[in-house]
Amino acid sequence: MVNIFQKKVLILAIYAGEIMMKNGAEVYRVEDTITRICKACRMDHVEIFATPTGIFVSLDNGGEDDDPLTYVKRIDGIETDLNKISKINHFSREFTTTDLSVDDAMKQLKEIDETKPYPIPLRLLGAALVASFFSLIFGGAPVDFCVAFVVGMFAYAFSRFLGKFDINFFVRCFCSCAGAAFLALVASSWIDAAAYQPVIIGTLMIFVPGVAITNAIRDFLSGSMLSGICRMMEAFLIAVALAAGAGVVLKLWSVIGGVFG
Repeated sequence: MVNIFQKKVLILAIYAGEIMMKNGAEVYRVEDTITRICKACRMDHVEIFATPTGIFVSLDNGGEDDDPLTYVKRIDGIETDLNKISKINHFSREFTTTDLSVDDAMKQLKEIDETKPYPIPLRLLGAALVASFFSLIFGGAPVDFCVAFVVGMFAYAFSRFLGKFDINFFVRCFCSCAGAAFLALVASSWIDAAAYQPVIIGTLMIFVPGVAITNAIRDFLSGSMLSGICRMMEAFLIAVALAAGAGVVLKLWSVIGGVFG
């Protein structure tokens, strides 16, 4: 017979782990959060196996008459939202140290999951600043800063536009970087003082998978080898997409007789 309380705890723990995994948390952090939630509800036997594409949890009270409950949750699409991860960390600490009920905890998780990201104008501004300041770091001039500001904003906006059609992240990166490279080349050919190299590099930095690389290393160090390999391969493929998008446009520009600035 199914224990209703155990089922609620299992669904709560899985939901918390799902939110964390979908927003870029490390596997060991997801497993630790699920374990703490289950232990706080006096579930003595908890087994968790998490990967970037799925979470598997099994638990029971350890009694002779208890039937273990198992839940498998598939993870579709991973973004990066450190704000939600921080909120789940705070939630797990509150849940394990207070008398918060499972039903109230589920309401909090739903509120966290429905938290809206930063407004689009603010994210566009952030992307533009990333591209422009990185162009200066890589040897750009003040005019390159201005060009990268506009190109970076366009590249990020185009990526978000493609995302509305459920286009995978690799294709979005390829197309966005290809468009950014084309705009940088056009700008460098029209403006004598502008150089396309720092503009392109600065724009590419918007899409560099820094979180995936960091999480892959941390998963390796924590012993989650499968997750580390998956995340490292993800980062590698994204890097290939970035390089291919810019490289294809540079090659086509030279073939059709474009003049580099």
